[in-house]
Amino acid sequence: MFEEILEYIRDVYQSDDFIPLHIPTISKIDKDYVSDCLNSTFVSSVGKYVDQFEQHISKFTGAKSSIATVNGTAALHAALSLKGVKQGDEVICQPFTFIATSNAISYCGANPVFVDIESKFLSLCPNKLDDFFKQNTKFKNGSCYNIATGKKISAVIIMHSFGMPGLVNEVLEVCKKNGVILVEDAAESLGSWVDGKHTGLIGDVGVLSFNGNKIITTGGGGMILFNNKEDGEKAKHLTTTAKLPHKWEYNHDMVGFNYRLPNLNAAMGVAQMEKINSFLKIKREIAIKYDNMISQMQKVSLFKEDENRKSNYWLNALIFDDPHDRDSFLEVSNNNGIMTRPPWGLLSEQKPYKHCFSGDLSVSREFASRIANIPSSVTGYED
Repeated sequence: MFEEILEYIRDVYQSDDFIPLHIPTISKIDKDYVSDCLNSTFVSSVGKYVDQFEQHISKFTGAKSSIATVNGTAALHAALSLKGVKQGDEVICQPFTFIATSNAISYCGANPVFVDIESKFLSLCPNKLDDFFKQNTKFKNGSCYNIATGKKISAVIIMHSFGMPGLVNEVLEVCKKNGVILVEDAAESLGSWVDGKHTGLIGDVGVLSFNGNKIITTGGGGMILFNNKEDGEKAKHLTTTAKLPHKWEYNHDMVGFNYRLPNLNAAMGVAQMEKINSFLKIKREIAIKYDNMISQMQKVSLFKEDENRKSNYWLNALIFDDPHDRDSFLEVSNNNGIMTRPPWGLLSEQKPYKHCFSGDLSVSREFASRIANIPSSVTGYED
């Protein structure tokens, strides 16, 4: 089975050489825009490309306001701060996610609380979230508190795994019922939709990432998405060191963050967004080819969307029935020049977060042991 999968991956990418997991697609337009930015000398956070990039993202996603940041973690930290997460609070998130999710919580002086994922789309489980609130929380002075720790629960974060939209509408209903905000970590899901609405715009606030391995890249970079312009103005102020507008004076009215995306990075973002639809088309073609192969096999399946959601298929994922088969596949593929990887180590098992409050995490543990991501780059794909 392993040899057949590896042979098919090589056929998809028409290569006998090393095949990376995911690399950026950089062409002449990227170089031209970056060169234009360099020639302008406006390479930091002031420049035309920052505004253009934000406008591109707003138009594509339907956001009322999009604020560019230096990376996705900064976007998430700023979003949590804007939505009132404070020192000593707790924020519920899934353990099946990249560590930036819990790090951003920690930057606020808050503590993560881990609730399990569901098995179909591998994101925060609304049923387990609802059970957690019922069994572990109480209302006091209009806010929700963890009975065991005595701490206020101020937010919930759902992360859309591998670009696949999770059960975000269902999670949102649980959040509304319990009086907490919902933050969407849509770092991986630019170009993913639920019932016609872009991820990151279903909860109270959402964030994107443009790291070098994402569907589009600015080298580094992130974006905060809002459904209203007022929050966007607050986010721009907060992420620009809270500097009061003035032609030459430097006065600040709060402790702000130096998180604005440089114009140089935004220039690449503008170029990348001009190619986003072709990237998404190719991503879907790759996923269909993989599904045509995997659907004929036993003991392994491909992680895929349903009729209510549209995935960007950022990273294709194989789900093995047997964890031992998954481990063997990772070894065989990487030893044979095809880069594959397991999911992130569960946050609940990482040294900085082992002490954090959590519920039953059996689904997260199960899928962390059974999944392997396979090559998904647009670059190198041959139709």
